[in-house]
Formats: sequence, structure tokens, C-alpha cells
Amino acid sequence: MTDADVPPADPLLERAMALALEQARRAAALDEVPVGAVILGPDGELLAADHNRTETDHDPTAHAERLALSAACAAAGATRLPAGSLLAVTLEPCAMCAGAIVLARPTWLLFGALDPKAGACGSLRDVVRDPRLNHRVALLPRRREVECGALLTDFFRARRPAAAREGPGPSPSYNARPVAPDPAGLAER
Repeated sequence: MTDADVPPADPLLERAMALALEQARRAAALDEVPVGAVILGPDGELLAADHNRTETDHDPTAHAERLALSAACAAAGATRLPAGSLLAVTLEPCAMCAGAIVLARPTWLLFGALDPKAGACGSLRDVVRDPRLNHRVALLPRRREVECGALLTDFFRARRPAAAREGPGPSPSYNARPVAPDPAGLAER
């Protein structure tokens, strides 16, 4: 067993999520969807941090995770992250980001809120742990999911017209347990 097999300690996970939340708040201040991501190396050093910039960059692929992965790999001078690296993100990654995560090969993935509409790390699909792929990422139990979900809910609520907020039913919750079958067992985490 190597150090890469031992999950990061709680204080490191808390620090990573706090940094990701800081990035998410920066995104919200720029009127971007408040998602933040950080990558810590095997020794806990910050390799990269970023937030959504799709509107700022006019780039639909400028998601926090993808930007942080690109910066971390560039800083490492490699196409893959060092063994034992941790990616922490405030929202469950989408299919595009999950694919990038598999390619960059962090050892650990930590996210805050579930994404019931586009999540590809257990909610709708589970790309990062798909046994058919050449690499799988260890998914850690969610942290600060209520805080991460509230950032998103508040952001979108503030942008919907009052009539839409009084619509036919409740808006989706980023903290709700998956309604669909949960083969990855995320609802219990």
C-alpha cells in the first residue's frame, strides 16, 4: 500500500473545500455560476485553483474543474497529475469535466453538492469510476454540501423573474438525494 492509497486527512479535505468555496464566491462576484475547484498535490500543496469563467471567457468549456486541471498539469509539466493528488470542487462534475478528470488522473475527487441535472460522478452517470475506462478516481464522501448547494440555489434564485419563482413546483435542490437509481451509492454518503 502506498500513500496514494490512504485517503487524505480530514483537515486537508476541509482546507481543500474551503479553498474551492472561496473560488466559487469569486465566480459569483463576476456573475458566473458559483463553482470553484482546487487541486492539491500529494503533500497538500496547492497546485491550482480556479472558478467557472464561461461568461467571462465566452467559452462553454471554461468550467472550474477543467481550468484547474489544465493549470495544474501545466504547472507540473505533464499531462497527468502526480499520484496522490486531490481535486476538490463545489459541485458534482458534469460529463465533460468528468472525462477531463479521468484523463488527468487525480487520485481523489471531493465535491460538495450533487448536480441532479448534469452530474456525471454518480447522479446521472459515473464516469470517474467506470470500470471500462483506463483510470478510475476514488470518490470521497461529500463535504459542506449544504453550503455549496446554497451558493448555487441563491445564485439562480436571484436571477429568475418573480413569476418563475412562483411557478408550478419547487426548483431542483442541489442538496437533494438522487431521485434516479443510485448505483454508485452516493445517496448514503
